[in-house]
Amino acid sequence: MINEFKKFPKVELHVHLDCCLSFDALKKISPEISLSTYKEKFIGTGSNSLKDYIKCADIALEYMQTKQQLEIVVEDLFNQFKSDNIIYAEVRFAPLLHLKKGLSAEEVVKIVSEKTFIESKKSGIEVGLILCTLRHFNKKESLRTAELFNSFSNKNIVGFDLAADEAGYPLDNHLKAFQIARNNNVLCTAHAGEALGSQSVLDTLQHLKPQRIGHGVRCIESDELMEKIKKENIHLEICVTSNIVTKVFNNAKDHPIDKLYKYGISLSVNTDGRTISDTDMNKEYSLLNQYFNWNKKEFFESNINAINASFSSNEVKERIIFKLHNYYLK
Repeated sequence: MINEFKKFPKVELHVHLDCCLSFDALKKISPEISLSTYKEKFIGTGSNSLKDYIKCADIALEYMQTKQQLEIVVEDLFNQFKSDNIIYAEVRFAPLLHLKKGLSAEEVVKIVSEKTFIESKKSGIEVGLILCTLRHFNKKESLRTAELFNSFSNKNIVGFDLAADEAGYPLDNHLKAFQIARNNNVLCTAHAGEALGSQSVLDTLQHLKPQRIGHGVRCIESDELMEKIKKENIHLEICVTSNIVTKVFNNAKDHPIDKLYKYGISLSVNTDGRTISDTDMNKEYSLLNQYFNWNKKEFFESNINAINASFSSNEVKERIIFKLHNYYLK
């Protein structure tokens, strides 16, 4: 079935640059790394929690600290998109995590943005970039990330996100950063309802006012919250395999994506971290087909939801919607 789904054009809104380091890319950066070491340290399918998952990303970040390394990683992710037949994606990264070898935050954004432009033009895959602050960042670091938008007018830098482990880290340090982003008309998403329950999603919506929620799957715990999300057309960026790897749910059968879809909530299918979750979009589609009998109808609707909820321009949305209609409805 995976071969069949390779043909499906796809939109992906939730994928982390530092969670997608392939073995091919790593070998270019560090040729001495063996495949067995890669599988042991960079793939997180043996994780017991989100914290374990994030540790794998921390290891990968050590190889994303120079201009050359970042360019290799961006180019490699485009190759992964091509294999998945991704036609539009939004890639998120935290600029402050790439400063260990002397790059400034501005230089990191410039390198990733310019390389993304080059690879987009070469491949025809349209990609927007989302800058992340992280739950464990202090107020100054979070503000520093939000203020990076003032240094760039690049059209491919499209949004702002709050990522990492929501458990144990309240929203307080990030309120001002999100206010600055909103005041500058920057579109926002935020991780919630992954490591914590439905109240975390509600608090995030009330205090950060994002247009989308990363994950958000534990809204299933509250009928009232589900109704609010549906009524306010808050889009959920859902990552099934990631939620299983981090033990949010025990298995795919227990995952609420199908219930949320049938309830009428706007949602998309995403990988989160391709390497750490040992997945890609073709595998995600195959999983949903196997457990919930999703096929062209469901994937068409989730992709339409995704591009409508994307942070792209109306011009880009029209182009992608045309491509989706041309394939799924022909």
